[in-house]
Amino acid sequence: MSKLVTLRLSDEEYNKIFQSAKIENRSIPNFIITKTLQEIDDSIFTDPVETDQILSDRKLIKKLQTGHGQAQQKKGRLVG
Repeated sequence: MSKLVTLRLSDEEYNKIFQSAKIENRSIPNFIITKTLQEIDDSIFTDPVETDQILSDRKLIKKLQTGHGQAQQKKGRLVG
């Protein structure tokens, strides 16, 4: 059964979420649900220290974002 959740967001928070959802061609509720569940799943596989190290490595994040985008577009090749 679905549950209704109400969030109070600042203008800055709303705009950030709105723009991010728009980039991913998602509705705001779908974006929030997807990203929240993704964050929960991601936190299971790394501890907080490791997560901080990964997220602070801008070069790594850029490469991961590029690879993710290429995978979504079905570009590139799988390296074994």
